[in-house]
Amino acid sequence: MKRIVLLISVAAMALLGSSKVSAQGKYGPDSTECIKYLSYYTEYYKQKNYEAALPNWRQAYKYCPPTARYSMLSDGTTLMRNLIQKNQNNPVYKAQLVDSLMTLYNQRVEFWPKYATSSLNNKALDMYNYMKDEPVKLLEGLTDVIAQTQSKTRPNIFLFQISTAVDLYKLGMLDPETVIGIYETGVQYLGEIVPKNDVEARSIEKTITDFESVFITSQVASCDNLIALFTPRYEADPQNLDLSKNIVRMMGTAEDCMDNDLFLNAIQTVYNLEPSHTSAFYLYRLYSGRGDYDNAVKYMEEAIASAESDASTDADYLYQLAAFCFKNGKSAKAYEAAQQAVELDAAVAGKAYMLMGTIWGSTVCGGNEIERRAPYWVAVDYMQKAKNADPALAEDANNYIRQYSAYYPQTAEAFMYDVTDGQSYTVSCGGMRAVTTVRTQK
Repeated sequence: MKRIVLLISVAAMALLGSSKVSAQGKYGPDSTECIKYLSYYTEYYKQKNYEAALPNWRQAYKYCPPTARYSMLSDGTTLMRNLIQKNQNNPVYKAQLVDSLMTLYNQRVEFWPKYATSSLNNKALDMYNYMKDEPVKLLEGLTDVIAQTQSKTRPNIFLFQISTAVDLYKLGMLDPETVIGIYETGVQYLGEIVPKNDVEARSIEKTITDFESVFITSQVASCDNLIALFTPRYEADPQNLDLSKNIVRMMGTAEDCMDNDLFLNAIQTVYNLEPSHTSAFYLYRLYSGRGDYDNAVKYMEEAIASAESDASTDADYLYQLAAFCFKNGKSAKAYEAAQQAVELDAAVAGKAYMLMGTIWGSTVCGGNEIERRAPYWVAVDYMQKAKNADPALAEDANNYIRQYSAYYPQTAEAFMYDVTDGQSYTVSCGGMRAVTTVRTQK
């Protein structure tokens, strides 16, 4: 019986010893002091009595290992921020406190990896709040955080990074290539963020707009800089889709930077490897700007034929195609495209009708006196339609109507060819056909 009791006692002591070792493992060799000060500071912290909590927290931090309790480190960052705020006018001490704050964040990341992303994001925000007077150090810190959190970075941190980089560029402390690289990375990660709801989606969209605005207005990405930076990259890997997309995006944001061989080659690569109505439209713009009618029309027609584009987009494309064809003396094709634009989307009807009227008003037809003047009747018909579809065009349309009406035939001339006012008349000229009404000068 005594032996059984003795074994039980030994087992109990072993269990107690094991528990003690375990406790020492979590709370360190000075576990009693660690637990005591954790308890002391926590009570004050819960009451938001940060002044009383601070000295007890310091003791807890001194005796406890970083793995003792996550809240010890996260509460510590709050206490440090409070202390920094109170010492804004003491730059030396403030700098020391900021260093301590950064150390706490580093420990949170190292010893509590499951909270690493939120810790890094908060670290970046505090760096921006407290290190603006050290822009080089700030940029290095923000860049390091983004390298670790990537698309899990809070969107406004990208904005802080690009703003800091642009400021350093303006001071002559950062080269254009580095700023452009920061922009490229930011655009990539911002584009990969998946919003949780519509509100967050709108917030991200606004941040992206602000991010791009900071970069564009900085004029870092001058066309010459972009050509110098990307030409050797493109020539080394002309079939790199991601590179070509980036070149197109970057050069598209720069002023007057799309009429060059690099942009043309890059958009051609994008179109060849990943055809879309957008890349086809870019090619249309490039070739139309260079006066290459055949290629311009080819790519615009491919953009319109794309299944990706909606009716509104196609109508706009058709109107642009019509205007381009008319400018290049292809009236019949221009007229056809304008008609198709109206059929797809009434929103373009006003300007499309005005273009169609202009086409007829400039068409020279052969034949007798009536046949030569008949196009002006059609031109006026379309000008009337234009101002009815879009009242904002009324003044211009009325000017055209007065101009074209001056070319109506005299009543006597019409009588000689057996036509009278109000009579239906079919005009066929220059590959176009329209039914109109006879009108004479009164």
